[in-house]
Formats: sequence, structure tokens, C-alpha cells
Amino acid sequence: MNFNDPTTPLSLLETRRSGKPRDLVAPGPDDNQIGRMIAIAGRTPDHGKLGPWRFVVVPDDRREAFADMLKAAYLAGKPDAGRLEIEAIEQFAHQAPTLIVTLFSPRTESHIPLWEQELSAGAATMNLCHAAHAMGFAAGWLTGWAAYDDRVRDAFGNAPERIAGFVFIGTPDKPLTERPRPDFDDMASRWDGS
Repeated sequence: MNFNDPTTPLSLLETRRSGKPRDLVAPGPDDNQIGRMIAIAGRTPDHGKLGPWRFVVVPDDRREAFADMLKAAYLAGKPDAGRLEIEAIEQFAHQAPTLIVTLFSPRTESHIPLWEQELSAGAATMNLCHAAHAMGFAAGWLTGWAAYDDRVRDAFGNAPERIAGFVFIGTPDKPLTERPRPDFDDMASRWDGS
């Protein structure tokens, strides 16, 4: 295997970057590509084989309804919201050509700790982002107020589910910028047994 080849698995992992959803444009993935991304996302560590996550695709023709739902949820909690806040919600709802909402769907009846289930949901969401990158797209995983609002969550699922994130996918309209990464010595060490 040629590790200098930019299409090798390690190179794909080394070059994955988040795309700013507002900078992601068409083309986005087609339905077959989205299906494949979701299938890849499901290939994640999952103690107990619980599948404690779900993916909800928000089709392009439902983005306006998504925006309306977000605005109604925001105004229910903050009825005196200003014009700029509402415009920001509108922009959020319409950025990038593809939107997949990921949900943490805990299996509360299981003996598997919820913490492990949450980690699995996060790993599945990250696999979704890796799949998008491997297919030549960029993904931006966002949360914000909407991920923690019960009214928004109820539009996609039911308690005790929670929104793990909004994953926006598309083609970057400019080169992705590298962000500072942790120094190796700050994130890794060797246990010395003492």
C-alpha cells in the first residue's frame, strides 16, 4: 500500500476536516450516496449491538418546513427574539445541500451503560462525517441551541432520545482551512504503572 497516495484510508483520515456548513454548496450527495454514508455510519463500535442512534434525512423540499419548525421552537422559548436571531435560524436551516439529523437513541432497558451508548452515537456521527469525506464531500457537525431544545427534538424523535447533531454535507466553495490540532504530547502518554 502506498501511504503517500491521498486516497489511502490513512490519508483520508489524516486529511478530514470539518466544512463550515454555510460554505458548503451543491453538489451534495445523491440519495444512493446518502444511503451508503448512513450504512457506513452504522459500522461503529456498539457494545451489546444496540444501535443507540438514528439518522433522519431532511430533504431539500422540506428545508422550509424545517426552518419554520426551528423558528416556532425558538420563539416559544424566546418570544421577544429579534430580527437578526430569526435570520440566523433561517440561514442555519438552509445551509449546505444535505442535512442529516443524528439522534442518540438510548436503550434504557439494556444493562449497557448509557455512557457507552452515547459514545457509540458520537462514533456513528463521526463515521457519517468520515464517509462524506471519503466520497469527496465535506461535512459540518453542528449542535447549538436547537440540539438541546425539546421542541426541536420532538420534531425528530421522542424522549429519552436526544439530538446528537445536525450534519450538513456538501461541496466546499473554497479550500477547507486547517485548524490548530492538539500537540501529540498533550493528548497521548504512556502509562508507567506507578
